[in-house]
Amino acid sequence: MIRHEAVRKDCKLLFLCGTQKLLEHEANDIAVDEQLHAPMCAERQRMPIDADVVEGREAGGVLGEHASDQANGDPHGSGPPEGGRHVLVPLKPDATCPVRLKPDATTYNDRQMKTATERAETFTTISGRPIERLYTADDLAGIDYARDINDPGRFPYTRGIHSTGYRGKLWTMRQFAGFGTPEDTNARYKALLKAGSTGLSVAFDLPTLMGRDPDHALSLGETGKCGVNVTSLADMETLFDGIRLGDITTSMTINSPAAMIFAMYLVVAEKQGADWQTLSGTIQNDILKEFIAQKEYIFPPRPSMRIITDIFAFCSTHVPRWNTISVSGYHIREAGSTALQELAFTLRDGLEYVQWGVDAGLDIDDFVPRISFFFNAHCDFFEEIAKYRAARTIWAHAMRERFGARDERSWKLRFHSQTAGVSLTAQQPYNNVVRTALQALSAVLGGTNSLHTNSLDEALALPTAEAATLALRTQQIIAHESGVASVADPLGGSYFVERLTKDMEDGALAYFDQIDRMGGMVEAIERGFPQREIAEASYRFQQAVERKEKIIVGVNDFVQEDESPIEILYIDESAADTQLAKLEALKKTRNADRVSRSIDALRNAARTPENLMPRILDAVRAYATVGEMCDALRDVWGEYEEVPII
Repeated sequence: MIRHEAVRKDCKLLFLCGTQKLLEHEANDIAVDEQLHAPMCAERQRMPIDADVVEGREAGGVLGEHASDQANGDPHGSGPPEGGRHVLVPLKPDATCPVRLKPDATTYNDRQMKTATERAETFTTISGRPIERLYTADDLAGIDYARDINDPGRFPYTRGIHSTGYRGKLWTMRQFAGFGTPEDTNARYKALLKAGSTGLSVAFDLPTLMGRDPDHALSLGETGKCGVNVTSLADMETLFDGIRLGDITTSMTINSPAAMIFAMYLVVAEKQGADWQTLSGTIQNDILKEFIAQKEYIFPPRPSMRIITDIFAFCSTHVPRWNTISVSGYHIREAGSTALQELAFTLRDGLEYVQWGVDAGLDIDDFVPRISFFFNAHCDFFEEIAKYRAARTIWAHAMRERFGARDERSWKLRFHSQTAGVSLTAQQPYNNVVRTALQALSAVLGGTNSLHTNSLDEALALPTAEAATLALRTQQIIAHESGVASVADPLGGSYFVERLTKDMEDGALAYFDQIDRMGGMVEAIERGFPQREIAEASYRFQQAVERKEKIIVGVNDFVQEDESPIEILYIDESAADTQLAKLEALKKTRNADRVSRSIDALRNAARTPENLMPRILDAVRAYATVGEMCDALRDVWGEYEEVPII
């Protein structure tokens, strides 16, 4: 029998039995329950929780493999056995030590929880999902470890696509940057690379995103303001001057004019002597989320999808290592969706792209391995981790079972993440450093493949060089000082995380069923379904903030009236003046006849099933502008006007 004992106030006791149910007690003079511990085997030891002395895999059920029966060390903490240190290894359940997966009311709830008061009547995630007080092994009923979770690197990749996690290679630290002229942004890129950035990510201004040149009337006041202005191949050459594209990966956040910008990048790489067969990077190229959330579309959905499948086909032959699309949930979340909606609509967009590629006659295993994803890293720590884990599971099953993909590369979901811009506050902006660090940590614990961390001043302006460097240092500290990169999926087996992951998966599949019944994602967008769902979720969250059911520090609570302004980056009109002058000079020096012929050929090809990429490359080499190429397609397809959503 284990006798009753008093426990010091500052001590936490860990009791291990069977599948390693953890009961933590923090109180003054807690009596140890003799009945609970009587069946424990003699060698099951009791000792203070200490990260330096507790080792061993979780045992049983979905949580891990059974460990061998052994426990070493002095039960009273007088010191480790000779030649070693304390080690606790969970034991197999047996007849003398029954498994206690969930405490019953008489031994736990009645004593510890029945009379406890809580801060609120209900607890929810930031998305409004109810959170229980306690999660136990009972919450994982029906989940089979090998079938539903499995080890890192094994189907369905819930715990990650690499068996070694980050022990083999850290995530790519890719800072999103772009402002003013190509010369301005080129200097920022070189500074980021010098500071240790391991990849580049291009932010374009609104005229470029909308396929308009700086001399268009709607470009007035926007050139170079929210990103870098790129009008022609000449600007792309300047943007990457002194940066060898064959030696680095670049991500470009561009959608409607994605084919034109990508063609410019390819020609610059070609001029530098890089081999397209080994060139690596990502083009966002995700037009469905533009219709759903960001609204930077040009052409109607169906011809827009045609351009995307043209890029799939072209790259599978000519640029096989390029990620042809980054299916983006980031902007869906920024528009106000819940984490579940971000997951569901993003993955369903991905399935839509796969279906259109298959329908265009492409072999699924030729183009799907180069599809990547882009998720938001928001504030609710555990919900975000569960979202990433569920995404890998859903995609793996969909590719193998829905589409019959045979190459395991097609089953593995790879994703970039970016901390939540919408969570940044203009009030008390230094709080954003903490928000960004927690969001970045959730992305890392969720297994992100690359990461951008937002800067503290981005609620006010584009980031200063100092703020951008601090954001990069945040990633580097997580990678090299926190220890989280030493273990693959360190939160795997958590009752709470595994339950959240399964609920995310089930919720996303329910959305899939709704969208499938509508005929697919294009049809759902045309009916306004995802747009309406996001609008309603955004409204509900705003109501919760205004009622103070959700606290935003510095905004609706802990407000500070006497804030000092911080230095911000200001982009004046000189960038527009510079780009206008360069455009005028370009039109005087290029071969106008060659430009005209290439634009006519592109316009005519748009009326046929011909792959448009070779025609776009011809126009780019002639120094046709983004606006000229997009206008040629506008002549054939027109511009999209959204159906109002009320």
